[in-house]
Amino acid sequence: MPGTSPFRVWLAQRPPAAGAAVMATGIVSVGLGLTGHELLSLVILAVGCVAWLALAADFVVRLLGDRPRWMAEAGTPGALTAVAATTVLGTRFSALGWQPLAEALLALAVVLWPGLIVLVVRNSRRPMPGAVFLSCVATEGLAVLGATLAKAEATAWLAHTALVFFWLGLALYVFALGCFDLRQVLEGHGDHWVAGGALAISALAGAKLIAVGSGGPYLWNNDDSGVLRTVTLALFVLDLCWYTVLALAELVRPRLRYDVRRWSTVFPLGMTAAANLSIAAAADLPLRGLGEVLLWIAVAAWLAVAAGAVVDARAELRALR
Repeated sequence: MPGTSPFRVWLAQRPPAAGAAVMATGIVSVGLGLTGHELLSLVILAVGCVAWLALAADFVVRLLGDRPRWMAEAGTPGALTAVAATTVLGTRFSALGWQPLAEALLALAVVLWPGLIVLVVRNSRRPMPGAVFLSCVATEGLAVLGATLAKAEATAWLAHTALVFFWLGLALYVFALGCFDLRQVLEGHGDHWVAGGALAISALAGAKLIAVGSGGPYLWNNDDSGVLRTVTLALFVLDLCWYTVLALAELVRPRLRYDVRRWSTVFPLGMTAAANLSIAAAADLPLRGLGEVLLWIAVAAWLAVAAGAVVDARAELRALR
């Protein structure tokens, strides 16, 4: 369109999967907050908020001005990054004590989730790339933020609702696993890591539910708590297994060129660290040291992918001028 700025044109060309940049940035901020690196956490959070606002504005512009394209993209797994990114930022805001903002983001995510999840699940066919696991990630994101707010505000109904989304997310993981093309482990361009990241956010949701049940209103009996603890630890162990397999696959088949889907690699790295740190605190396990190591690996990956994104964006903007 004549008179449209190169940046606006560039932003309009972003695929739905670009929302993974906000997911990755948000969870790295969460991890840094859990380890006491508040200033760095807030700086990265600010970057995530700017990216979320830009992508949200583009989301609305497409919805109002290009409905056919919006509908076509809404049926792809990448569309669910809108839900997941919103819940991750909301979780960080809740940790900062900004509960009204976190509640608003949870409400927005809940409004977006039903329509998108139905479209994505309906369009999922084998074989699928790793983005298919975003159905689980978005659902577990609601569980994480719901449980976080339930603990912050001692709200029992919200904790019980979060528990429903936790189990629903696990069912969607099984569904996604049946659609996933295992060849992506060696051939994927970044989003294949979500196969592990979905388990990581599920483990984080479990840790949040354990934490909310340990204080405040009565929620679960001893048997329920035992099941929740066992399932959470099992999810985390499975996540570490995926982490190891995917890391080895990167060594066997290096894929060093920047791709927007690499943000979907950073997210699982950061989510595994955050889950580790949260489980260590909620279940009183000596895992904090491992969590800190995993966090700095995620930070390094975030910096590398961010640098690649900046270089790629500069080249594309230069071509549009």
